Amino acid sequence: MVGGISGAGKTTFARELCRRTGLPYYEMDGFFHGPGWEPIPTFVDDVAEVVAREEWVFDSHGYADVRDLMWSRVDTVVWLDFARHVVTSRVTRRSFVRAWDKQPLYNGNTEQFRRWIEPDHPIQWSVRAYNARREDMLTRFADRQYAGVRKVHLRAPRAAARWLDLVAPERA
Repeated sequence: MVGGISGAGKTTFARELCRRTGLPYYEMDGFFHGPGWEPIPTFVDDVAEVVAREEWVFDSHGYADVRDLMWSRVDTVVWLDFARHVVTSRVTRRSFVRAWDKQPLYNGNTEQFRRWIEPDHPIQWSVRAYNARREDMLTRFADRQYAGVRKVHLRAPRAAARWLDLVAPERA
């Protein structure tokens, strides 16, 4: 499971990890967002079905509805805990490109510039939830309930790239 705030690079990191290891990759937002950005009613059941499997990589440590379930089944959590200015610039750049190009995302949804001011937009959410997400991850990393979970805390993009190269080197 790859955790972090919006803009940390969870999706890119998780996809690359899966490409290198052959593990199955799952995009959390694709499970959650239905057409018109409406939540998918089967979200919790769909995530539960995946995490009941032996192997999986999600690009999130879970929405609140599934977070405890995911943590109860995970064997390794990689936390991309990058500085606020890094994630804010990344999420802003990503949203700009998506809105400009009208790239279809989950279930046909697209980002729109006019939504940038809405509180649930990824830019707004990332800025507002940055400290709370860090606190949640710090608490879970210290929780004895998760003592058996391998925890990897990466503080910079360069450290994340080095870790990937160490545990899943590129094949020649």
